[in-house]
Amino acid sequence: MVAHTPIGPVEATKVPRYAGLGTFVRLPQIESVPDYDVAIVGVPFDGGTSYRPGARFGPSSIREASRLLRPGYHTELDCTPVKELQFVDAGDIACTPYNNQQAVEQIEAGASKLVGKDKAVIAIGGDHTIALPMLRATTKVHGPVALLHFDAHLDTWGSYFGEPLNHGSPFRRAFEDGLLIENKSMHIGIRGPVYDQDDFLRDHEFGFQIIRCTDLDREGVPAAIQRVRDRLGDTPVYLSIDIDVLDPAYAPGTGTPECGGMHSREILQLLRGLAGLNFVGADVVEVAPAYDNAEVTSLAAATLVFDIMGLIAHNLNRNQAAK
Repeated sequence: MVAHTPIGPVEATKVPRYAGLGTFVRLPQIESVPDYDVAIVGVPFDGGTSYRPGARFGPSSIREASRLLRPGYHTELDCTPVKELQFVDAGDIACTPYNNQQAVEQIEAGASKLVGKDKAVIAIGGDHTIALPMLRATTKVHGPVALLHFDAHLDTWGSYFGEPLNHGSPFRRAFEDGLLIENKSMHIGIRGPVYDQDDFLRDHEFGFQIIRCTDLDREGVPAAIQRVRDRLGDTPVYLSIDIDVLDPAYAPGTGTPECGGMHSREILQLLRGLAGLNFVGADVVEVAPAYDNAEVTSLAAATLVFDIMGLIAHNLNRNQAAK
């Protein structure tokens, strides 16, 4: 935890929320503070998209929607993240839109400059390809992690049209790279058709457990929270949220929407029930604002990022207290 008093966002009672810095919730830029605890960084890459492109514009759209938030006291998590830790906006990681392998290397290199033993990173995408380099950067510091993955899709498939680095493959590549703790990772929100029944068999071989949307219908969110807490325990957790885990009614602005998804209250309830888990990094991805209505999807993503800020603040404070 930084030694100085954290510098918070621009005060909304002095500068209206529609004015001032264009950073996430108008946080200070990374260059304007002597040190930080958590960096929020944009990754505007969508070269791995298999259907509707446009997630490269996600970071700027999420930042714009975040102006609506009041990033002070978090009522449900009973914390004030921006007063407890130094959050910064680290801008965007520049990467080529023309070569997926090179882009993944550039994202990993950029993220590696931000991740530290006591420094967490929340990435805003960008398509889900970016989760792989973010995991690589995170595990350089923390070692293998448990993956908590919110998504309509498994994202453990192989190559698309000969391209092994795409938004449907990041967690298969992560498993192959040895980035995931064996038999600890989970998918939440899976639904819709798959290419083959064997997709689930292979996913199980990669060590994943699944909570489908139909499981949430039958068992409810409290049971899902308990299943997650029982499986993840005290392991370091990387949290990856594809905005298409939400039903298209709540997140129309995404590349591969699937009907029958979670609603926004469900995912917020579930996330807030996981306070105390050892979150060491996160991403929120697949916001494609060209398909959005009235910033609905971008606002959902921004709200999720703020909740993650609260979860990481809770965790870093716990770790500091234990030292």
